[in-house]
Amino acid sequence: MIRFSNLYWALILGGSSGFGLATAQKLARHGMNICIVHRDRKGAMKKIEPMFDKIRAEGVKLAAINVDAISAEGRTKVLDALKQEMGAAGKIRMVLHSIALGNLKLLAPYDDPGEIYHHQSLLDKEDFSGTIHAMGSNIVEWVQDIFQRQLFAEDARVLSLTSEGNRIAWKGYAAVSAAKAVLESVSRAMAVEFAPFGIRSNVIQAGITDTAALQVIPGNLRMKQSAMERNPFKRLTVPEDVANFIFLLSMDEASWVNGSLICVDGGECIG
Repeated sequence: MIRFSNLYWALILGGSSGFGLATAQKLARHGMNICIVHRDRKGAMKKIEPMFDKIRAEGVKLAAINVDAISAEGRTKVLDALKQEMGAAGKIRMVLHSIALGNLKLLAPYDDPGEIYHHQSLLDKEDFSGTIHAMGSNIVEWVQDIFQRQLFAEDARVLSLTSEGNRIAWKGYAAVSAAKAVLESVSRAMAVEFAPFGIRSNVIQAGITDTAALQVIPGNLRMKQSAMERNPFKRLTVPEDVANFIFLLSMDEASWVNGSLICVDGGECIG
């Protein structure tokens, strides 16, 4: 079985569930040390801690830090702790931005007794700016700080997640869609500007996946049904599908993939 160097670390932003957790589990099975940044209430940790224990059982180091990954203070706390945990020789091989913290308010009033929306007020500029920062530009701040601290491996990978909501207008998804557009743009820019330093930047467009983040999107039942009908394999994407691909992108042989948006959806996007 392929195993990564025991000096390699994966930094996963949003790693206590969904794509982030599945990626942590997959990479740990192949010997990569894991740092998970998550934001969960004390009550939720009863279900999350056993998942973290499974990662530790793979024989790798796990640093799980419950902090606000959007704030500069939280980022400093994580990187200070991670630098100490990694030691002088440890390096960050892969960063995955898997933060789902978006506002799902509508742009315009909508009155349909057949629909249930979680927000009655409309999107304002604070809603937009907060979502765009959390799910879009925040990744740049992390990459810049990691780079300045010289924590990246010589051949490092920066990965982020988008969805087909980057081009399809779903009700209540306007702010998140805008954030995804920003995310994709800055990821391409990082692919160009950080390439001389050995850092590759790519975006993964996952298929419709029945995660907690999807379940709060208005109209998610229709989205899942449509995805099932369009997908050549007639099933939804699962987090493990995406985690398996992230594992491939983390390998030495994937070093020439840079600046790409790659669909990991079983062909759903062509349906």
